[in-house]
Amino acid sequence: MSIEQRHAESFVGVACADPIGLLEIGILLEVAGAATRIALDRVLLADLATASDPAIAAAGQVGSLVKLRVADRWLIACVRSMRLSDTHDGRILADVDFVGEGDADRETGRIRGFRRGITRYPVPGAVVVPLSAVDMQQVFATDERAHIDIGTVHPTTDIRGALFIDALLGKHFAILGSTGTGKSTATALILHRICERAPEGHILMIDPHGEYGAAFRSTGEILDVGNLAMPYWLMNFEEHAEVFVTASGPDRQVDLDILAKCLLAARAKNRVGETVAKLTVDSPVPYLLSDLANLLQADMGRIDKASSIAPYLRLKSKIDEIKADPRYAFMFSGMLVGDTMATFLAKLFRLPGGGRPISIIDVSGVPSEITSVVVAVLSRMVFDYAIWSRGEAQRPLLLVCEEAHRYVPADRTGGGQAVRKVLERIAKEGRKYGVSLGLVTQRPSDLAEGVLSQCGTIIAMRLNNDRDQAYVKAAMPEGARGFLDAIPALRNREAIVCGEGVAIPIRVQFDTLEPGKCPASGDPVFSVLWHQSGGETATIDRVIRRWRNQGRG
Repeated sequence: MSIEQRHAESFVGVACADPIGLLEIGILLEVAGAATRIALDRVLLADLATASDPAIAAAGQVGSLVKLRVADRWLIACVRSMRLSDTHDGRILADVDFVGEGDADRETGRIRGFRRGITRYPVPGAVVVPLSAVDMQQVFATDERAHIDIGTVHPTTDIRGALFIDALLGKHFAILGSTGTGKSTATALILHRICERAPEGHILMIDPHGEYGAAFRSTGEILDVGNLAMPYWLMNFEEHAEVFVTASGPDRQVDLDILAKCLLAARAKNRVGETVAKLTVDSPVPYLLSDLANLLQADMGRIDKASSIAPYLRLKSKIDEIKADPRYAFMFSGMLVGDTMATFLAKLFRLPGGGRPISIIDVSGVPSEITSVVVAVLSRMVFDYAIWSRGEAQRPLLLVCEEAHRYVPADRTGGGQAVRKVLERIAKEGRKYGVSLGLVTQRPSDLAEGVLSQCGTIIAMRLNNDRDQAYVKAAMPEGARGFLDAIPALRNREAIVCGEGVAIPIRVQFDTLEPGKCPASGDPVFSVLWHQSGGETATIDRVIRRWRNQGRG
């Protein structure tokens, strides 16, 4: 006789088995809003641990799902915490959170038509039943909603975990996890699945370490300092200031005023500027760096100027320095003075995509002094395009930002404030304009306050830092609390997914990516590599050549 049959009528404290023959493992003690307390039979749970159904075998564990019958429906709840009863009667007291409900089939009693949220509460004394694998198939069924499969739902081996595309992208998402947990591979997996589902999509990914080019070489456009060709004149005034203004304190405002006046005059000299009715310092109108330098020189020589020449010299010196530095050629080259905005945006946003819907922007070769400005310009281009394209055929954009804590930091006083402001604005307002934001980070506690709470879907992999765990717990919805304590104990390539992109919070094991689709982020195998030698002289020569040329070629 199976465990399920043997215990069908043996639960202590329940008069008889469920009328439809389902296994009873506990009883409802009290109900308080979203939270509920149940009592479970400790001996029965121990016996169930060897059940053939993996979902039933995990019954009663923290993070597992149980169901309670209310009239013609089943309520689904997630076990949040457990403790032994103070009365030493062999019972386990567990707090659970309701996550949804489904109709009870009249013939079989099975769940059908699962939906998030509940409309009726059970009363104390209601029987608690474990959720079987068959039940889980119904709970996690995607029906006709557009979705992508990303892995298998724990503890099963065949129930697929899916993300609903429109909900995932419509309300932003975050992928969180400590270094070495498989975060980059999980990100690549999700983006590959989206690209397969939407071959004419428009995805822009900021790649600070040059990891993702290897993963998307055949399905996307890889842009780096060698082929990005991002015109400097696309910068708005705040971004110009971060690059050109070096002064601090009272002197900084003087430099800003001078730069604003001369920058506006430089833009006005271009024939494109002459056609703009309300030209401002923020207008993306081409201008010559030499014109800007000449205007500074001319203004410096004016007799009626109120300030000293020091601000002019500071600005002019910085402009000359950047023009002469080959590291900045990808952005400040003299070849980028033409009006190439349309071509640049088409390349950046995959308009049209031609079956290659993603642009990987590898900023690992960008000088660290202006990396935040480059990311600011790219992010702002996404948002501004969405704003000014309203009324046109809708082309939603997805911006994915790796190492997001670098660009949306909690610190509001350091450098790189332009990129922080634009990403915060996208997080708050982007969905109104068809801009989706994906944040990927290993330090969620270093993100600016409120940014994570704007993400409708959170994909949390293992986090080892207590502060990061607490930050993520505060951002997760109540229904996911049963999973939260599992975050530091997750295996590699495992995650807790909660929010709008899933039917209910789930623990999922990500699928394995094919080698050609994986990012270049694998850990070196020291035990093997440190037994190998040969070719070191040629390697050093190639490395020095790339080092000196500041390139990967």
